[in-house]
Amino acid sequence: MRAVIQRVDRACVRINHQELSSISEGILILLGVEKDDTEADADYILEKAINLRIFEDEYEKMNRSLLDTGGAMMVVSQFTLLGNCIKGRRPSFGAAEEPAKANKLYEYFVSKAKEKINHLATGKFQEMMKIELVNDGPVTILLDSRRIF
Repeated sequence: MRAVIQRVDRACVRINHQELSSISEGILILLGVEKDDTEADADYILEKAINLRIFEDEYEKMNRSLLDTGGAMMVVSQFTLLGNCIKGRRPSFGAAEEPAKANKLYEYFVSKAKEKINHLATGKFQEMMKIELVNDGPVTILLDSRRIF
């Protein structure tokens, strides 16, 4: 499972020019589900994301987590995170999980996040979305559940 974590001042998802959801200060997670991912991969990404110390403390040091700040979280599925661009000019998405299985893990991730985060917003699986965000910092972190050292 791959995730792009962005610290944001605000973010919103629009579908067909209609706002679906929005958050204020917190994190936006773009989440890609890879073939053979399991709930353990989702648990790892969620725990890492909510505990990353990427928010500033009173000394302007990145020393506080999303849980520490009580910030919001937005989760948007994004299979293109699994794109392989090694050969040719068109990305290959062969590593991405098939939609039904990917959606099941995405929904699992969202349900677990709801247990831990007070304000949770989402995109809509398999929809064309417009994501608007103001990246704070900018702070952008990449996570991959298969690259645990």
